[in-house]
Amino acid sequence: MTWLGFAEIAAYMAAVTVIAWPLGLYMARVFTHQPTGIDLALGPVERAFYAVCRIDRTKEQHWTEYAVACLVFNVIGLLVMYALMRLQELLPLNHAGQSAVSPDLSINTAISFATNTNWQNYGGESTMSYLTQMMGMTVHNFTSAATGMAVLVALVRGFARKQANTLGNFYVDVTRSVLYVLLPAAILFTLFLVWQGVPQNLDPYTQATTLEGAQQIIAQGPAASQIAIKQLGTNGGGFFNVNSAHPFENPTIFSNLAECMALILIAAGLVLTFGRMIGEDRSGKAQGRALYIAMSLLLVGGILIAWWAETHAGALAQGTMEGKETRFGILDSVIWAAATTASSNGSVNSMHDSFTPLGGMVPLVNMMLGEVVFGGVGSGLHGMIIDVILAVFIAGLMVGRTPEYLGKKIEAKEIKLAVLCLLVFPLPILILGGLSLVLPVGLAGIAAPGPHGLTEVLYAFTSTSANNGSAFGGLSGNTPYYNLTMSLAMLIGRFLVIVPTLAIAGAVVGKKIVPVSAGTFPTQSGQFIGLLIAIILIIGGLTFFPVLALGPIVEHLMSVNGSLF
Repeated sequence: MTWLGFAEIAAYMAAVTVIAWPLGLYMARVFTHQPTGIDLALGPVERAFYAVCRIDRTKEQHWTEYAVACLVFNVIGLLVMYALMRLQELLPLNHAGQSAVSPDLSINTAISFATNTNWQNYGGESTMSYLTQMMGMTVHNFTSAATGMAVLVALVRGFARKQANTLGNFYVDVTRSVLYVLLPAAILFTLFLVWQGVPQNLDPYTQATTLEGAQQIIAQGPAASQIAIKQLGTNGGGFFNVNSAHPFENPTIFSNLAECMALILIAAGLVLTFGRMIGEDRSGKAQGRALYIAMSLLLVGGILIAWWAETHAGALAQGTMEGKETRFGILDSVIWAAATTASSNGSVNSMHDSFTPLGGMVPLVNMMLGEVVFGGVGSGLHGMIIDVILAVFIAGLMVGRTPEYLGKKIEAKEIKLAVLCLLVFPLPILILGGLSLVLPVGLAGIAAPGPHGLTEVLYAFTSTSANNGSAFGGLSGNTPYYNLTMSLAMLIGRFLVIVPTLAIAGAVVGKKIVPVSAGTFPTQSGQFIGLLIAIILIIGGLTFFPVLALGPIVEHLMSVNGSLF
C-alpha cells in the first residue's frame, strides 16, 4: 500500500463524482419532464413510440397498476429472450453455427438478463449467436436497467408528492430512461470502445495458425455495443466468456479506466437525481449528498480492505498476482472488484476466486449488504432508501421522536414493508445455498473441498440473489439443478423486492408533508450518515456473519496458521 495507490483511489472517486454530478442533474430534468436540450431531437421519436404502442403518456398509474405494468413488461421480455435461445439454430446471424441452447440454461439466462443479474453459466462466444447477443442480451441490458430506474423514480415521487394517488406511468418512465439516458450514453461509449480496439462487426470467426502450428479460432462480433450498455446499465455479463479480462472487451489502460468508471456512474448520478427531485432547495440537495457520502465511505472502505489483503498475502512482499490482470496490477483489479459488487454490475477484470480469503470476502460482503453501495441503476438507491426508513425508525425509538423521512411520517405499514424487503433478500442465499451443500446434486458441482468450496456456493447464490451476476469461479453451475435454483434466487431477489418497494411508494405518496420542526430528526447530518452506515453493517453482520465465519474467515485463519486443527 503506497501513497500513489491512495491517490489513485481518491482520483477514481473524484472523477466519478465530477461526472455523476451534472449527469444526476440532467436525469432529474428527464424524469420531471423539463427541457433537456436533446429533447428537441428525441421528442418526436418519443411521441411516435407512444403513438405506435398506444400509450397515453398523460395517464398516471396507482402503485398497483405501476407494479403490474412492471411485471408484465419484464415477463414478456423474458419469454422473448427464452424463445431466441431455443430457436437460435434456425435464426440468421449465426456465423459460428451455435446450436439451440438447452431449456434449463435458456430459462436461467433469460431470467438472468431480465432481472439485471446477467449471471452467465455459458461462454458467450461459444454458445450464443450474434442475433441472440444483440436482440437478447443487449436489448435486455437496456430494458432491465430502465426498469430499475423507473422503480426508483416512482419511489422518489412517493416521497416528493403531497397527498397524491399516483406514482407516474411505468411505460413513460422506462421509455425516457432508455431514450434520454441509456441510449445516448451507450452510443458515445460504444464509439470510445471501438476507438480503443473493441470489435464491433458481424464478421465470421477468424481461424488463425499459432506460432506452434496449431489452429485457433478467434471470436469477434458486435462486442463494443454490448459492453457499453453492460457497464453503463450495471448489467455486467460479457460478450466473451472471461468478461472484461478478455483483451477484446478491455484492450487498453484507458478502456479499463473508462469501464471501471462507467459501471458505477449512472447509479452514482441517480443519488444526486434523488436529491434534486426531492426539492430544488438546499435541503433537498443535502439529502442526496448525505446518501452519496454514506455510499462512498462504504465503497472506499471495501477497496482499502481488499487492497490490504491482496498486498499482504503471506510472504510475498509485492502481493499476490494470481488471477489479477498483469497489465493493470493489483490495485486496479481490487478497485474493479469492489466497484462491480458495490454496484450490481458483476463484470470482472480479474478472477475473484483467486483473491485471498479476506480480499475475496469484500466483493461477497458488498453484495450481502443488499448492494446498496450505489448498487444497480435505480435498484441500489431504492434499496438504500429502505435502509434509511429503518434507520429513522430506530432513531425515533432511541430518542422518542415520531419517525419521519423527507416530511413523511414512517408508520407501521412502511416499516413492515421495509422489513419484508430486508428479509426476502437473504432467504434464497441461506436456504438454497444450504441445500446445495447437503444435496448430492449440489455437491457434485463443487470443485474445491472445505471452506473455499462453501465460499464458492455462497458467492454464487449471493450474486444471483443480489442481481449482481459476478462469479467467484470454481463452481460448475451449468447443470439443471444450479440453473433452476439460481433462476429462483434471481426472481426472488429482483421482483419480491420491487413490489414491496412500490407498495411503500404507494403508501407514502398519499401522506401530507409535515413541516420541519424542532422535533424533526435531521437526515442529512453527519450523525445520521454514521447511524445509517452502522445499521447497514449491523444488519449484514447479523444475517451473514455465521456463514462467513465458516467460509472465507476460517479459510483465512487456515492460510495464516497452516491449520486450525
